[in-house]
Parts: sequence; structure tokens; C-alpha cells
Amino acid sequence: MSPNLILILMFGGLTLLMVTGLPIAFVLGGLSLLLTVTLWNPESVIILVLQVFDTMRSEPLLAVPLYILMAGILQRSGVIEDLYRVMGLWFGRLRGGLAIGTVIICVIMAAMTGVVGAAVTSMGVLAMPEMLRRKYDPSLVAGTICAAGTLGVLIPPSVLTIVYAVTAQVSIGKMLIAGIVPGILLATVYILYILYVSYFQSGKVPSDDARAVPMRLKLLSLRAIVIPALLIAMVLGSIFLGIATPTEAAAVGVVGAILASLVRRKFTFRGLAEAGIHTLKVTSMILWITIGAKAYVAIFTGLGGADTLIGLIRDMNVSPYLVLAFMMLILIFLGTCLDEIGIILLTVPVFLPIVKAFGFDEIWFGVLYAISIQVGYISPPFGYSLFYLKATLPKGVGMAEVYRGVVPFMGLQILALLICAAFPALVMWLPRYVG
Repeated sequence: MSPNLILILMFGGLTLLMVTGLPIAFVLGGLSLLLTVTLWNPESVIILVLQVFDTMRSEPLLAVPLYILMAGILQRSGVIEDLYRVMGLWFGRLRGGLAIGTVIICVIMAAMTGVVGAAVTSMGVLAMPEMLRRKYDPSLVAGTICAAGTLGVLIPPSVLTIVYAVTAQVSIGKMLIAGIVPGILLATVYILYILYVSYFQSGKVPSDDARAVPMRLKLLSLRAIVIPALLIAMVLGSIFLGIATPTEAAAVGVVGAILASLVRRKFTFRGLAEAGIHTLKVTSMILWITIGAKAYVAIFTGLGGADTLIGLIRDMNVSPYLVLAFMMLILIFLGTCLDEIGIILLTVPVFLPIVKAFGFDEIWFGVLYAISIQVGYISPPFGYSLFYLKATLPKGVGMAEVYRGVVPFMGLQILALLICAAFPALVMWLPRYVG
């Protein structure tokens, strides 16, 4: 069978089975087994077994359940509620201040947990009712929470970044560091947009958000930032200073989250058990997808699919940046219907040989990858963040307002993507400096 026909069968079969709504892990694993037996050799099934064993022995993947557990413990510790009260005191008098404070809290949460769903749902419960009570425009509120909540895709210790680094076989530490500047860039453009709307689009933000707060109370409120700051320093500081690997730093983060709960007297064994069960469910899903994706890629490569795809792209004789843009569009589309882990495990092994063939840096490409997935995460009508927020919407606010609100922020994300693509040094200077 010709390599071109194999390529069509593999991608066509994958697309057809995914459209049926079957779980992606079973689609990848089942299709790999079927193609191995029919197109290759039944004895080659041993390759699938080896992929399962390789996933089980992967030490870097240990960081994933640890960061998810840390996020689960922090959600029950009350730290996030305290942070929101602090931001309300400091930014409440600024026009658009609560929305700006929400962005800042999402940045802090991203640096503490690295999980998207935690930030979106927490801010949907805490920030949305308060901003609506202050007469903020519902679409601006929804867009701010959805967009800022996805910063956990990029800002370390991002679970997505770790999975990308493991899949692409690049340095996890450098990959985490590379997300800092683009993450701050995205948060900055969000804040600038909120300020623009606040001062130049009348009616979307109240002119006077809150009563004046004495400086003494503001300074006293900063005590609530001590625990998050220490936790971030423990996790990220140990990675950036070379004291611990990302996996070891994740274990430190879990200990720090438990200590934070104890200090705030919010620790319970029931809460720890709930966080552990949630971690078990999410980690199991991620590992099943990982096993299926590794099996699929092994068969795809073994049957010559990767070489055929690279050859086809080279024969097209188009600009490498045009191919890069096409890959980013695919990621944005997939972000509307698949979770981020599934996207990485499905596409990185296919895209990375192309990236290497064109001479692009894999870490820089990983940052563009993460931003593209962020765009997909808030893309109507099926972006994952939209459904995270939907579960917290109060009466009177529908998905129409959410869809209207995320469109400007999608434009801001695409702008940040273009900036990072046009100026690779913006992404790479910090990893190189720290390295």
C-alpha cells in the first residue's frame, strides 16, 4: 500500500471516529490496533505494549497529578476568596477595577495551580455576581473571566506545558520559563482593553465602582497575598533556581497547599479525599489519552506517515510561515472540540517533525501552540472555557452575552500570537538567560 493512501486512511479514520463522539483515548488506541493488524503485521502489536510501558515509566508525567492535586487543595483552602477581597479593596475605586483585579487574580491562580478550569469556575462564582451587582456589562464580565481564566494554559506551572515538553522531548524547565513573558503580555493586553472599554465605551462599566477605602485597611489586606506569594516562590523559585526538577517542585507545591490550608484552618480530610478523587479521575483520563496517542504516533511513524507528510509539505514549496499559520488554525479549531491534553498528544508528534524540518525552535513553537489552544478554548460555540463558565452563570445572563464577550478577547489573543510569532526573541530571551 502506498504511503499516501496510508496517510489518508490514518487521518480519515481518525476524523471519522472522532465525529462519532467516542472517547479520544479509545479512538486512538483502537484505531492504532486495527491499523497495526491490517496494514502492518500482527506481531507488531508489541509496539503498542511498549508504548503503554513507556508511559507508565515516565517520571516527568508524575508532575501532572501533583499539580492537579495542588489545585484541588487550594480551591478548598479559601486562598482565592481572600485574594478577590484584596483586589476589590485595591482596585475597587478604579474604573473597571474589579475586572482588572479579576485578571490579576487569574494570573496568580495560574502561577499557583496551572489548571484552567479552577480559575474560570472560581471567578465565575466569586467575581461575576459582584461585577454584575456593580452594573458591569455582562458580556465584558464573561469575556474577562473566560479569557483571563485560560492564562493557566501558558503561565507556569502549566500542566499543558509539561505534557507538551514530555511529548516534544524538550526541557520542561525551559518550556515553563518560556511561558512567563507571553503570559504577562496577554494579561497586559487584557487590562489595556478593559481600561479602553471603561473610559471610551460608556455604559459598560460604572463610573464609580465602590466607596473609598482607607490606606490602612488596604495595607492590612495584603496579608492575604503572603501565602500565595510563598507558594509561587516555593514552586517556581525551586525550578528557576535549579533547586528542584518540575516534578519535585510539584511535590513541594502539594505540601505548600496543605500547609496553606492548615494555616487558614480550612484543612479537612474530607476535602483532601475529594481533591484526591478528582485528581485520580483527571489523571486517569490524561494517561489513557497519552497511551492511545503514543500508540497512534508509533504506528503513524512506522508506516511512513510522518515522512510522507513532511515530503508533501516540502513539495508544495510554500513559505514555512504559511505552514505554521495553517497549523495554528488547526489548533484553534481543535480547541473548540477537544481538551488541551488530547490536542497536544494528537498533534505534537505530527507537527514537530515539520517544525524541525523548517528550522523553527521547538520551545518557541510550544508557546505559539499554547496561545493557539487558548484561542480555541474561548472560541464560540464549543470552547471549553465557555462551558466552565456556563455552569456558574446567574439568572438573566445567557450564553449570547458570553459569546459576545469573548470575541474581542479572541482578537487580543490572536494579536499576542502574532507578536510572539513575529518576535521570537520576546519568547526565548528568558529561557536562554535562565538556562
